[in-house]
Amino acid sequence: MKDVGGSSGRSDLAGGAGWLIFGLAILFESLRMDRFTSMGATLYTMPGFVPGMIGCVLVLLGGVLMLRGWRRRRFEAEAETKANNTEVLFNPRMLLTLALTLAYAVALIGRVPFWLGTAVFVATFTWAFAPPDQHRTRRFVSACVAGGLASAIVTLVFEHVFLVRLP
Repeated sequence: MKDVGGSSGRSDLAGGAGWLIFGLAILFESLRMDRFTSMGATLYTMPGFVPGMIGCVLVLLGGVLMLRGWRRRRFEAEAETKANNTEVLFNPRMLLTLALTLAYAVALIGRVPFWLGTAVFVATFTWAFAPPDQHRTRRFVSACVAGGLASAIVTLVFEHVFLVRLP
């Protein structure tokens, strides 16, 4: 089996397990959301419906990725070095993504207004992953614009289209 994507069976197994667990967490939390049945909400208008569907898709795709990794791993040679495994599991960009996402979910959501937390998260993420050769001022302005626009669009769509009260 040719490795087109550059990922090994072990990283597919770990990544698939991560997406599967993340999808289950989203699904669990979407089932805990208020259903607004007293206001006449139907299955398709309940706030947890879309996140629940996204959670289900993540569970499905995580399972497929795990299956792919398991199958690929069966055919891999055992010549992988410990250094390569450590590099895959402790990739600095992956760790930074995880740290920023956890900071957003744990430290910002519910503690500051949603629009502000989202703007800070998107701006920080955009700035952190901008091309390194980009001028510092342009990087900062681009990150702030992306954060502000993403925050405004997400807030407006959820509050005025989906009628979801944001934290």
